[in-house]
Amino acid sequence: MAPFRLVATDIDGTLINDERLLSRQTIDTLAAMPVPVVLVTGRPLRWLDQLYDQLPARLPAICANGAVIYDPHTDEVLRAEVISSEVLVDVTRRLREAVPDMSLAVEIEDGRAFRHESTWPVRFADHRVRVISSPEELTSAPAVKLLARSATADPDDFLELVSKTLGGVAEATRSSSSAMVEISAAGVTKAAGLAWFCEREGIGAQDVVAFGDMPNDIPLLTWAGRAVAMGNAHPAVRAVADEITGTNVDDGVATYLRKAFDI
Repeated sequence: MAPFRLVATDIDGTLINDERLLSRQTIDTLAAMPVPVVLVTGRPLRWLDQLYDQLPARLPAICANGAVIYDPHTDEVLRAEVISSEVLVDVTRRLREAVPDMSLAVEIEDGRAFRHESTWPVRFADHRVRVISSPEELTSAPAVKLLARSATADPDDFLELVSKTLGGVAEATRSSSSAMVEISAAGVTKAAGLAWFCEREGIGAQDVVAFGDMPNDIPLLTWAGRAVAMGNAHPAVRAVADEITGTNVDDGVATYLRKAFDI
């Protein structure tokens, strides 16, 4: 019998290499898996195609750190947990008072669109990404994620500051190596999103093996029956893991799964 009934894996820094590509071994391993594999990522919906184009088959995805649960076969959002406009107004006010050099952005329309302040660094052109026309536009619609970036802070210190500033009205985490914090509605985490998905499928936490590398993966790894940190994982992630596999550039996920499932 298979040792687990479901595999849950982060994408960036975990399943793909530093060039955002799947290795041949990882592709072959995913194709041979005898149990479902679910992507559990901080990525928004609009960033999934880059991975789906490499996969042998599209995998269900829990996006935006648990806020959006997506079925790629029907192109349907099964569940979306948003930050209301009222909470966005409160949170952005708190953050602006606490962090003067901060830039803000929001993921809206279930993560299919992105709006940002003019100071937000945009790395590539995308018709779904647009600068806001006024400060009020940032909080005018519910968002699956609010992002805050500091140009000068230490990444871990910035996460601690933002978390303290929010005071529990929203969830704060990070997956970037830079000082960028990802903010979700209260109670929204990768663990909560995966728990909802697994309950729908009749699968318990004890039957799940999960892989991750950054602080936003900690709730996921803490919830899963078997927590596996990547060899390149943040120290806080390694501290909560049951096991540590190879790095993302050394096919750490595929190596673990091949041994666990005797592929």
